[in-house]
Parts: sequence; C-alpha cells; structure tokens
Amino acid sequence: MSTRLISVDSHVRIEPERIKANMPTKFQGAWDEAVALEHEQHVQELGGVDPKVFAAGFSHEAMTHPGYSDGAERLKAMDRDGVTAEILYSEVSAFRHYPLMREGWREASEGFNRVMSDFASADPKRLVPAYQVPLIDIDYAVKQVSALAAQGARAVHIPTFPAEVGLPEYHEERYDPLWAAISDADMSISQHLGLVSSLFELLKRDPTPQKAIFTSQPALRLAETIAFWILPGVLARFPRLKIVLVEPSLGWVPFYLDSLDSMAAGPYDFPALDDKPSAYFHRQMYLTFVDDARGLEHRHELGVNRIMWSTDFPHPATSWPNSHAVVDKNFAGIPDEERDLIVAGNAARLYDI
Repeated sequence: MSTRLISVDSHVRIEPERIKANMPTKFQGAWDEAVALEHEQHVQELGGVDPKVFAAGFSHEAMTHPGYSDGAERLKAMDRDGVTAEILYSEVSAFRHYPLMREGWREASEGFNRVMSDFASADPKRLVPAYQVPLIDIDYAVKQVSALAAQGARAVHIPTFPAEVGLPEYHEERYDPLWAAISDADMSISQHLGLVSSLFELLKRDPTPQKAIFTSQPALRLAETIAFWILPGVLARFPRLKIVLVEPSLGWVPFYLDSLDSMAAGPYDFPALDDKPSAYFHRQMYLTFVDDARGLEHRHELGVNRIMWSTDFPHPATSWPNSHAVVDKNFAGIPDEERDLIVAGNAARLYDI
C-alpha cells in the first residue's frame, strides 16, 4: 500500500454568487448578466434542455460531502481517503463568462482567484489551486501570472479549446509574452478535459440513461490539444513550458503520438519542429488518470515521469474514499519505485509539494 498519494485533479464547487461577493459592487450586475447569458447559450446548444438535467442521473457520496465547497472539510475528506495533497479545479469555468461582460471582467477574475485562494487557505501545502487567468488582454494575463506566482501559485488553468470561448489558437504570437511569463515563473499550464460544443449534437442523440456515449468522447478530443501545442511549434519555441492534460486517461495516447510521428516522417511538413512530435510530448507534457490499469501497461511508452494519478473528487469516476485500494489494484505487478513516481513523486516535483 502506497504511503503517499497526491491527486492532480480534484474539484471545488464554487457558486457564481461566491465570485460575485468578491467583486466590487459596481461590477456585480455585469457578472450576473454574463452568468445568465452563458447559461442561456448552453441551454440553446443543448436544444433547449437545462444542462443540470444531464447531471441528474449521477450520484456519489462525495458530491454531498461538505468538503466539496469548504477547504477545512476537504482536508477531512482527504484524510479519510489517505490523500496527502490535491490540485484543485473549480467547477465554474469562469473564463467562459469574462468575454460576455461589458465591464469588470478583470475584477471578476481577481474575485474568482480570491475564492480559490480562500478555499486553499485551510492548508496551502495540501490544497493547491489551478488558478484561471483570462486571456482577453495578454498584458493583463502576464501581470496576473506574476501576481499569482508571487503568492506561491503553481498552476494556471486556461481554456482547453480557445476557439470555444472566442479566442485565437495558442500558436498565435499574441500569446508569446504569456508563455514566456509562465515559463519564467516555473508554473505549469492545465488543460482540463471539458465539453466541446460540437459534441452537443451527439449528446442529444445519445439514448443511454447517463449519456455514456457522449461522456466517453471528450477525453479523446484532447488529441486536438496535444496537436495544437506541438505541431505549430509552441513547445519548440518555449522549451520550459509545461502542459498538463487533465483527465485524458492513458491508453490511446501512444497510438496518437505514433500517428503524429508517422505524419512527420512521411508527406507532412512541420517546419516549426526540429524533432519528431513525440519528443516534445516526452519533454513537456503530462497526463492524468483515475482508474486505468490497461493504460498503465503503456507507461514506458508514455514515460513513467509523464503520468500522474488523481481521485477526480467528487465526480462519478472518483476513487474516493477507497483510493488506496484502487491504486493497489491498478499497480499490481508494477515496481514500487514506478508506482510511487506516478501516484505522488511526479506531482510533488511539478507542483513543489
């Protein structure tokens, strides 16, 4: 049984009202309007169905645990599960709201990050937020990264699919000052699995009770994210940039890297690259998983130092409160030194825990 577990993907329930309470009064109306507009857009994408309907079929003890929304209670949940530390992601994708605000998006961003910081204040050594940074104004984003780094932040969470929120793709030069600032701060970039609007049509066709066909797809869409970071040369230009793909699982990634390498060796030209695409993955990218024994069979193809474990608390796939048992099952027959790297050591190094 492992003595140390670090979850690199756990979640915090933050209601929009908590963010609003951390904003100046003059901008709170603009925040309310943006939240309502984003919700209405989501309902329209789903063919007039409230997205809460699709979550109603899931239940798990963790989702009712007070640690979902309270930092001190989260520590108790972690102690029950035998987890040393967690990297925290908000359930609110606040960067979807900022572009919808007439004014006050900077103040909304700062209010959001205060809420995340307050949650982690119960024990900053064990609770590590992935802070969301708006990319509307890159000069402002750079200043935010510097301010967060000065506070000890270790992870920046940005949209996984920038086009989904009206932003240019990340190979555009406008982002270069931000990638340089994040590299200089020795922080990592989190690209969390998320919903993609093009999949909503599939969701409406999915006949399974919990929409299993639909929910099986987003992890595979992170192939697009891998390609956009590597093939246009972003990682080549910024060799100290570190990208964490959150919730992709493992088994499909070696195949995809092989396919990129085959393209590079064949008729496709990637003038921004000095090495095969997989080399940039092995140098600068990380993967996370919850329960993926088959994927761990590919750990040497992926790199044992590129894989990190998580509980995904409190989502339906979570290993809580039986994480040690799940880890023991997943790592049966795997050398202790490799297991310890994957369940704790890689995360400890990346996030300075």
